[in-house]
Amino acid sequence: MALYAAAAAVLAGVESRQGSIKGLVYASRFQVAGLGVRSRAGVLAWARPPPQPVSSWPRAEREAAVRAGVRDPALLRGAGRRDRQRRPPTRGEEAAAASGQGDGRGAAGSGRESLLAWTQLRTVHGVALLGRFSEMRVLVYELLLGRGFRGGAGRWKPLLNRHQARLKAELARLKVHRGVSRNEDLLEVGCRPGLASQVPRFVRVNTLKTCSDNVIDYFKRQGFSYQGRASSLEDLRALKGKCFLLDPLLSELLVFPAQTDLHDHPLYLAGHLILQDKASCLPALLLDPPPGSHVIDACAAPGNKTSHLAALLKNQGKIFAFDLDAKRLASMATLLARTGVSCCQLAEEDFLAVSPSDQRYRQVQYILLDPSCSGSGMVTRQLEEPGAGAPSKERLQALAGFQQRALCHALTFPSLQRLVYSTCSLCQEENEDVVRDALQQSAGTFRLAPVLPSWPHRGLSTFPGAEHCLRASPETTLTGGFFIAVLERAEVPSSVSQAETSAPEHIPSAAPKRKKRRCKAAAAPSAPPRT
Repeated sequence: MALYAAAAAVLAGVESRQGSIKGLVYASRFQVAGLGVRSRAGVLAWARPPPQPVSSWPRAEREAAVRAGVRDPALLRGAGRRDRQRRPPTRGEEAAAASGQGDGRGAAGSGRESLLAWTQLRTVHGVALLGRFSEMRVLVYELLLGRGFRGGAGRWKPLLNRHQARLKAELARLKVHRGVSRNEDLLEVGCRPGLASQVPRFVRVNTLKTCSDNVIDYFKRQGFSYQGRASSLEDLRALKGKCFLLDPLLSELLVFPAQTDLHDHPLYLAGHLILQDKASCLPALLLDPPPGSHVIDACAAPGNKTSHLAALLKNQGKIFAFDLDAKRLASMATLLARTGVSCCQLAEEDFLAVSPSDQRYRQVQYILLDPSCSGSGMVTRQLEEPGAGAPSKERLQALAGFQQRALCHALTFPSLQRLVYSTCSLCQEENEDVVRDALQQSAGTFRLAPVLPSWPHRGLSTFPGAEHCLRASPETTLTGGFFIAVLERAEVPSSVSQAETSAPEHIPSAAPKRKKRRCKAAAAPSAPPRT
């Protein structure tokens, strides 16, 4: 019963706009015996119903459905015997949910399914009473679409058992009335996955532990078919089954069909793979710090970009990573340990409070700034936050004000040579407007660097040079929504010595060969790697 109570509390929090489903699940104190604190991310993970034909329903339910007007045996319901044997969430799913990664498993996936259930239950005829009782609504979902009651269901169980045939018949009647055969089709158009379901699964190879060739060989031995390097977006759209490609732009990025689940894959659990959208890989790639550099990751959690920076640095140099959220930093520390990052210093500190004159940062030449934003480009946002539309004008103003202060602050570091500003927002106020204002305040010290001239989606033409910015979206780039601007110093400041501003030398050519031998041993074991 405690599980249902925890889910009900999350539902109540979502409806009172206290936060997103993923955030509220992770913030909950609920624990499942034997799973420990990781179970927070899996509180709602039981709700993934497989389809089952009406003809397989028990006799009483089938007769009730017939009385309700259900004639087509292809109509589906979600409560099946297979559901009752569903496994609990795995460590990989929970870790991915806690760190903000993943393809919908863990907290994010359970949120989508719970949203589906709650949206449907609100529209079922004759059960308006459920609007007042979050706990009962969770139980009705389990009865109609889930695995049935697990353990005790408290005071509601006898009542629901008496009326379960009527409830199921009403759900079937609603489908007939709407002219749909699937539970998912009851969702409002704005809440359907749509283009999100077409975005491929991007997998970044962690070059701190392995290399692309060895990972490709490993997947081939597992029965996957490697199709070579993609040449266009059409190649990515055409991916199906157990086929995968190498991304045409990033040599360490593999592309699998949409909805491919790799959370339980041994290479992911061992930190050899990072489940990261392609657009999210671009900031570190475009910052491109050479090994030995000092880098600031200003708003670092959950850590995917930080681990990418460490891979580009080959763990040589320093990354100063800042974030104010202690829980996110704890998850980030776990991710960095799993991925073999050793050059990063985490600090629970506001980046705006970091002094550019601090001697610790006098050699910082590269800054990655990915500040808090509206998240309007996230393909799963509508599913995680019911009813979430465009952010309000007030919220956009507050976010843009913080983003501009952070960007202008970053540009004051004396040795800074290159900065990448990125958001997962589609709003001009958080993107082009912030960059324009920061460039104006820099008085010609910094300029926009032209990058990736072949990238199909450019910045909005709101000021001269905005075409050097990059945008991404499911429609144009088959990725999540994103914005990226690369700023570079227009001239070397006279106050900085040549020794400090010169780029660190790359490691000798012999080092990569030794690295390749090590990564072959790590990525292609005879047995699945251990975590």
